[in-house]
Amino acid sequence: MNLKHAQYILTVLKEGSITSAAKKLYVSQPSLSQMIKLAENNLGAPIFNRNTDPITLTYAGRKYVEAAKQVMTINQNLAREIQEINQEDHGVIRLGIPVQRAMQVMPYVFPKFHHLYPMVNLDLTESGSAVIESMVLEGALDLACLTAYPKHEELNYILIEQEDLVLLASKNTSIAKRIPSGSEISITEAKGESFICSKPGHSVRTTQDRLFVMYDIQPRILFETMSIEVAKRTAVACDAVFICPINYIEMSPELHPHCNVYPIKGIENQRSCYVCHRKDLYLTKYMKSFIQILTEMDMPVLH
Repeated sequence: MNLKHAQYILTVLKEGSITSAAKKLYVSQPSLSQMIKLAENNLGAPIFNRNTDPITLTYAGRKYVEAAKQVMTINQNLAREIQEINQEDHGVIRLGIPVQRAMQVMPYVFPKFHHLYPMVNLDLTESGSAVIESMVLEGALDLACLTAYPKHEELNYILIEQEDLVLLASKNTSIAKRIPSGSEISITEAKGESFICSKPGHSVRTTQDRLFVMYDIQPRILFETMSIEVAKRTAVACDAVFICPINYIEMSPELHPHCNVYPIKGIENQRSCYVCHRKDLYLTKYMKSFIQILTEMDMPVLH
């Protein structure tokens, strides 16, 4: 298998069309089409169904992509092993992490890691947990620090901490006037409140939507945001409510006089924070060290 061909084909699959992939790869569309044709000739079967939008794989194409990902992982692992033999303390970690998690983790983890490995660079991708989990699966990231429910057999999930979801309510909301802060509630108690919500795709939103369906609630949503920091402050300012992890409230003591916090009944699976990587990834010494710092570190803002 030609690694360059494989990389180009994976890019076409990711971008959804030969035109978009050509722009991404900075090659002409005819050149990319010719490269794909050459790969298909070598394979002896078509790789793409070209009559679909976005472009899709044939059965042979799916087999090719499965093998391509394995070959590229082997190639990356070999490069890392050789690099570690030559330069144990030099390298790059491609790390995926949500912005809010980075605010908590990086000020505590990075100084210690950088002291141990000053010549190792952290290449950060800051996005939602679902996005970076997919990037780890695809091999685009080495490690991810994310909130998830372990569900992919190909990934190794290492627990960092468990989190409880709570309802944050402005002191001026009806629920805050009726029910003392700290009381465990059913989400139906907030049925008439205005909600600030995480955007679809955020793990909090997934749990929240399950609750709404379970209790037949049609929430009045003021707006949606990917930022927990924006949501919690706006909920207090707008006399609204917001479902979020308890640790994100505890890290903002300036909000405490202005809000009530309620544990929520009926949440079957509370959030957990993991660091994860592909099981077939070769972990360098500095990668293992980074994981160890994450899992052993006492981060007071999280408790």
